[in-house]
Amino acid sequence: VLLAAAVCTKAGKAIVSRQFVEMTRTRIEGLLAAFPKLMNTGKQHTFVETESVRYVYQPMEKLYMVLITTKNSNILEDLETLRLFSRVIPEYCRALEENEISEHCFDLIFAFDEIVALGYRENVNLAQIRTFTEMDSHEEKVFRAVRETQEREAKAEMRRKAKELQQARRDAERQGKKAPGFGGFGSSAVSGGTTAAMITETIIETEKPKVAPAPARPSGPSKALKLGAKGKEVDNFVDKLKSEGENIMTSVGKRSTEAAKVLAPPVNMESVHMKIEEKISLTCGRDGGLQNMELHGMIMLHISDEKFARIRLHVENEDKRGVQLQTHPNVDKKLFTAESQIGLKNPEKSFPINSDVGVLKWRLQTTEESFIPLTINCWPSESGSNCDVNIEYELQEESLELNDVVITIPLPSGVGAPVIGEIDGEYRHDSRRNLLEWCLPVIDAKAKSGSLEFSIAGQPSDFFPVQVSFVSKKNYCSIQVTKVTQVDGNSPVRFSTETTFLVDKYEIL
Repeated sequence: VLLAAAVCTKAGKAIVSRQFVEMTRTRIEGLLAAFPKLMNTGKQHTFVETESVRYVYQPMEKLYMVLITTKNSNILEDLETLRLFSRVIPEYCRALEENEISEHCFDLIFAFDEIVALGYRENVNLAQIRTFTEMDSHEEKVFRAVRETQEREAKAEMRRKAKELQQARRDAERQGKKAPGFGGFGSSAVSGGTTAAMITETIIETEKPKVAPAPARPSGPSKALKLGAKGKEVDNFVDKLKSEGENIMTSVGKRSTEAAKVLAPPVNMESVHMKIEEKISLTCGRDGGLQNMELHGMIMLHISDEKFARIRLHVENEDKRGVQLQTHPNVDKKLFTAESQIGLKNPEKSFPINSDVGVLKWRLQTTEESFIPLTINCWPSESGSNCDVNIEYELQEESLELNDVVITIPLPSGVGAPVIGEIDGEYRHDSRRNLLEWCLPVIDAKAKSGSLEFSIAGQPSDFFPVQVSFVSKKNYCSIQVTKVTQVDGNSPVRFSTETTFLVDKYEIL
């Protein structure tokens, strides 16, 4: 069992120590203070034992990374764990010095907790630890963006209403009538001039809440999931708007699919609503060649009115890539094969009300290079001690429009920021994770290609794997619902459609 993990000086002073079993502070400080005295300077070892515990250690410049374990612990596993601990520290600290370790002590403790739980080693690697401690959430970013959009719309509505009230007051003054009451001030018991003043004050008061929450938003892009950080202020603001009669749409980002659909909600959600969602998983080689591409799609049907429960969906399939289609077991397969219509096997039965039902799904798996929607060509070349990296993208599927595209290029650690030459779009340098993020708001047929050049110290293999993420309102496979009709009478039914194309994995290895 691992009792504690600590970073200490050569004199035995603890800088950071994380205990995985119940131990007092004096006990751990005593163990670490005794540690330097036990080492035999004449021999090179990675461990030292006392009557009760074993120290497994690794020197790191002027410091020691020490694991304190029981004597019957498996030393081979402890050495492997020690190596992982030693690799974690440079991830958070630029220099292996006492003040740098102290400054990042909480980051290190959180990372230590990911490696060991209750004294036993967890089955994790360095990349997983980085992911777990960072807690970077795409859903949170989308949810925040939606909240900000809602707040902006609500503020604009409040300004419009304030202007209407001011105009009403001016019109009332011109006509010599009493101004209309507002915000609880009645017009019956107050004179016209006093009412006008009160209305003006109330307008000024109502404009304050709409300005106050704005500075509360974080100024820079947040990298971590902050629990309960700004929730109360936003909720109070939204509650105020609701109390004033505003219609506020609340949305919670639960999964990436839900998050993406919030990006572009349908203008008018009809009683018959369909979600067409596709996810792509793609792996390419750095020298070209598609290793694997897998795409999954589904049509989800949502009916909110009982009178439209007995319907048929007319599907138009213009796909020429050999997509494998599969209907729900309750759907009439013969009808779909013969007439491309989705209807229940028993026409007398109805589709479920107020629930999402998957009626048709499809799958495409290929290694055909021409099927790649967005090609990425990363070309690093050594130039003395530096490496010049040229990376370019090209949209092969010109019918698509990709939004919020982020191309992530890994960078060598400890070599500083890259020097950017030419770039289409924008970039972000994440020094903590050693990543360069190339951000492009839209890639479509009008802006189908672009390039980025930068130089940094490193080897050509340091800049892989390149990862890509995007969302799109157009699906990859040309499968759409063109018409919805009722089973009885074949009369057309109004419907709305929401299409999303997402990335599950998109890597150039």
